[in-house]
Amino acid sequence: MSLFGLPAWIKPHLFKEKKFKDLTSREISELKTSIGAYSPMDPDVSVVIPAWNEENNIFRTLSTLSNSRTRYKVEIVVINNNSTDGTQQVLDTLGVRNYMQRVQGTPFARQMGLEMAKGKYHLCADSDTFYPPDWIDLMVAPMERDPGITGVYGNYSFIPPENQGRFGLWLYEKFAGIAIMIRKKNREYLNVYGFNMGFVTKVGLDNGGFKVSGSRVYANIVGSDYENEAEDGRMALNLKKTGRLQHVTDSKATVFTSPRRLLDDGSITKAFFNRAKRQLNGMRDYLGIAKN
Repeated sequence: MSLFGLPAWIKPHLFKEKKFKDLTSREISELKTSIGAYSPMDPDVSVVIPAWNEENNIFRTLSTLSNSRTRYKVEIVVINNNSTDGTQQVLDTLGVRNYMQRVQGTPFARQMGLEMAKGKYHLCADSDTFYPPDWIDLMVAPMERDPGITGVYGNYSFIPPENQGRFGLWLYEKFAGIAIMIRKKNREYLNVYGFNMGFVTKVGLDNGGFKVSGSRVYANIVGSDYENEAEDGRMALNLKKTGRLQHVTDSKATVFTSPRRLLDDGSITKAFFNRAKRQLNGMRDYLGIAKN
């Protein structure tokens, strides 16, 4: 992805320097109208978003999704995971179909979303991520084309913090891309992230869903980590019980997400070296090399 800036499609959805309360009545009305087209009674595709205290992010995500170019009937569903801010008010104001999950944690939110989804295909999104116009169709295409493909995952880039460039993030993305290629052989489930994955809904349900031991917290919780089993990786393993995963590499399917989990390490540089160290430590497993 570009070293120098963001793609043109993303810019109308940035709402720079605006919180939800700063939106004009016209902006809210336009958002509500565009989102309203994504609530069919019999959807082909369900796009499901878990949210915890995201009142000033999720309207941007919804703005991108409601600007999709798709040939499918698509529903957008948000699972409010016990938010204590104005997230629920945002969802109600914009007319988004939503459910409250009182049990805290992304596995519980994603599992409820899976159980509530009506579409044949299920796409997982996050409330701090921007989705390009062709994302839905490009993610669904491999599963529709080949019944042996039960799940898909895509590429991602980061939106730089205000007044910062993308160079450090670009380097991190290049390294992550190499790790993805290496892990495909023996640890492909580690490539699958909940903000940019999809699967055949029935297969996901029948094979165990997102249920894990323990529960991860959200990226917007300071100190969030990966110590507990990840629900996205668990779903990937479940999907592989009866089929294959497909990596969607088309650049038009690359999503842009917040770097806030990286910044928990203190800086992009620290995040790069911490994750590089972890990846190198796991290289034997990725390549299937026997340990002495």
